[in-house]
Amino acid sequence: MQVQVETLSPVTKKISFEIPVDQVNSEIAKAYQGIQRRAKIQGFRPGKAPLQLIKRSYSDSMRDEVMRRFYEKTLYSTLIEHKIEPVDAPTIESDILEENSSFKYSALVEVMPEIDLKDYTGLEITRERYTFEPQKIEDEIARMRENMAQLVPVDDDSTVEKGHTVTIDYSFSVEGCPEETSNAENAMVEVGAYSLMPDFEDQLVGMKCGESKQVSVTLPEGYRTPAAAGKEGVFQVALKEIKRKELPELNDEFAQQFGDFETVEQLREKMIEYHQKHELDRIEHEQRESIIKALIEKNPIEVPQSMVKRQVDQMLENLKNRLKGRKMSIEMMGMDDDGFRERFHEAATDKVRGGLLLMSLIDKENFVVNDEEIEQRYEQIAAGNKEMLERIKEHYSTNRSAQNSMIAEIKEDKAIRFLLDNAVITETEPKAPEA
Repeated sequence: MQVQVETLSPVTKKISFEIPVDQVNSEIAKAYQGIQRRAKIQGFRPGKAPLQLIKRSYSDSMRDEVMRRFYEKTLYSTLIEHKIEPVDAPTIESDILEENSSFKYSALVEVMPEIDLKDYTGLEITRERYTFEPQKIEDEIARMRENMAQLVPVDDDSTVEKGHTVTIDYSFSVEGCPEETSNAENAMVEVGAYSLMPDFEDQLVGMKCGESKQVSVTLPEGYRTPAAAGKEGVFQVALKEIKRKELPELNDEFAQQFGDFETVEQLREKMIEYHQKHELDRIEHEQRESIIKALIEKNPIEVPQSMVKRQVDQMLENLKNRLKGRKMSIEMMGMDDDGFRERFHEAATDKVRGGLLLMSLIDKENFVVNDEEIEQRYEQIAAGNKEMLERIKEHYSTNRSAQNSMIAEIKEDKAIRFLLDNAVITETEPKAPEA
């Protein structure tokens, strides 16, 4: 048997085999003999059907059986002999197996890249400076009051103002586009929130209860019905009711509705604590991402595409689970599975790169995890719940796979902390809030 091992890339090897004629014929004969004993052919007792009839009826079964034997006898022994460790099932390409001919096949095998980690100290990154802004807390309290506002009718002689919520009946039409004809009764619109068309809502300002009005708007480019884009849409509006928001007073009673708080000051203090933790966690997460990105830039490596595929599939599944909890779907975000995989392929690739480089760093610096660090992780997971802590300890002590995963996470955290402790970090000003 001839075997040739080629390195096509740092993560791909091709192993080619040529099995000689005598071995091919021998295995084919064995396969047909076995099939002949098992085959049930009408008119013949088991094992008595003529071999030529078996060959005509079971050639495909013979090929499957013989090829499987060759793969088992040749491929896996060659992987062991050459110390090749696949990260996924090999991809097989083969000739057609025939009697009196040698059999050639090849296997594409993805392997881990060989990593020579270097330049992993002195990495340069930036870290956002945390600055507490009291106004952010006040803005959040204002939003909480807004969310709990009551709608109360305005005086009879009042007119619509921005911020009012109105109840209207309307009909809508676009000349030349009958499919755009619609109407509604008792539709509620918050004027100025611009949940509909800004031009439409602005023209409701100044109307009184009982008043009717024609409102014209120019439909935007990219409108849902292409034929109507850029045309004039006409609303016939009848205003039935105007309500204004009445915000709850900012007092202790208001604070008590949000948890175990007695006063507004206690609520505010908790919000400050939560805001600080949230922002510091965000900054820490961004710093970890930055240091891994810097490590990748200093150590560019090729990674197996099978690992990237598993990573992007995991990202997709995680997103679907999060959306499911919010009664949403990926389609509601304007994507499908293939679109997600294409969009996040590079992010998944960097995720795999970063993971492999961290594994290399862990080995190079010989990071280990002691019992005290494991105990600290148990407490971190339990978050102060003593009853939960005991259950967590029992789970990990009886589940070796889960414990190994946790230890791997602790080692990765230590590797990232090592990188940060040895990095050159420049503080930057806080990010401006997103629009």
